[in-house]
Amino acid sequence: MTGTTDTDTAGSGSGTADTAGAAGAEALRARALDALVAARDRTLRLTSCVEDDDLTAQHSPLMSPLVWDLAHVGNQEEQWLWRGVAGRDALRPGIDSLYDAFEHPRAERPSLPLLPPREARAYVADVRLRVLDVLERAPMEGRPLLDAGFVFGMVAQHEQQHDETMLITHQLRKGPPVLTAPPPPVHRSGPLPAEVLVPGGPFTMGTSDEPWALDNERPAHRRDVPAFHIDTVPVTNGAYRAFIADGGYTDRRWWHPAGWAQIREHGIGAPLFWRRDGGQWLRRRFGVTEPVPEEEPVLHVSWYEADAYARWAGRRLPTEAEWEKAARYDPATGRSRRHPWGDADPGPEHANLGQRHLGPAAAGSYPEGASPLGVRQLIGDVWEWTASDFLPYPGFTAFPYKEYSEVFFGPEHKVLRGGSFAVDAVACRGTFRNWDLPVRRQIFSGFRTARSAELG
Repeated sequence: MTGTTDTDTAGSGSGTADTAGAAGAEALRARALDALVAARDRTLRLTSCVEDDDLTAQHSPLMSPLVWDLAHVGNQEEQWLWRGVAGRDALRPGIDSLYDAFEHPRAERPSLPLLPPREARAYVADVRLRVLDVLERAPMEGRPLLDAGFVFGMVAQHEQQHDETMLITHQLRKGPPVLTAPPPPVHRSGPLPAEVLVPGGPFTMGTSDEPWALDNERPAHRRDVPAFHIDTVPVTNGAYRAFIADGGYTDRRWWHPAGWAQIREHGIGAPLFWRRDGGQWLRRRFGVTEPVPEEEPVLHVSWYEADAYARWAGRRLPTEAEWEKAARYDPATGRSRRHPWGDADPGPEHANLGQRHLGPAAAGSYPEGASPLGVRQLIGDVWEWTASDFLPYPGFTAFPYKEYSEVFFGPEHKVLRGGSFAVDAVACRGTFRNWDLPVRRQIFSGFRTARSAELG
């Protein structure tokens, strides 16, 4: 950001500084506009590919009806940008409570007097037209919410997060496929080492200067992490099948007590959406049933399943700090990068993001996205469970509201890192933190394992 203190007293140089400041603000507006448009384009694709009956149906008690998510993103945009930034009156007085995620659990939302599909579409379109006008006039500094266009980036990230949620709903939806995308690219680079040694010592975790980073990613702080080994690639379906074949789901030695109770109570014996058909495993992916591909990262496993596999393999899940050090630490410079490949924004050569494909790429893909130590696919493909509880960093401050992160802190939620193929780049960074209950399987979750270096 270009400040105003010096330019106000800079004499003949002030015009140049003012011009630079204006150019910076315009660049921020362009970035915000691109992010908002990309999110809305995706939202409309996810809600226009099905009939209205599918939009209003609840395809799983774990998820909202798609029409709820559609109006919810518009309502949040209205609250934060139309009312919050522009200070204008509510467009639809009385609907805030219907789309308050904390007031109504997902299982109850179909019974609410929600906006029907046509009204929901008209509402979000009306909000967006007004918000684009707000964006043209809003300063990009002067208030914490506006600095570097944060609030616009926050709203874009929020919508992309709901786009991922809607994609999960599409996966849970029964019926013929309605989504299409090309398969991920195939990268052949020869055999890779099974694991990579990450040297011990301190590194900078989190961020204090990423403009659109959310509160739980802040502040940057030093962490001392002992040396450890981490898998070069995420655990694959083929490797996970060996765990199943060895009786992994029937041997309580590998399971956290709560996880053992969970799989016994629900008769779980494989990842969600897998089923046995004679001598082969099949899976259902967005309405298509197909053989489980051996080389893809395993998907739709809970934290308990990931933890059990790691124990069976004689390893463990990495801690959140270990995961981030493996992803960001550059031993040549001692600094932490924004992403494994460097500070540049993600490109299609770096990671499988943004629903460009409808599944993860084969393990070992995206060599240009590798970390300095050679760890691959840390960003994109699958969310990766870590061993860590979701807790605040030292010096954490809730911003702009405690319900985004603070109310979830504690041992009930486990941290996931890295993002999946369903995550957009605007909502995915080397510092980005996701969290969920350890029983969750419908999310696009996988994992990789680690071991402490001192174990040999």
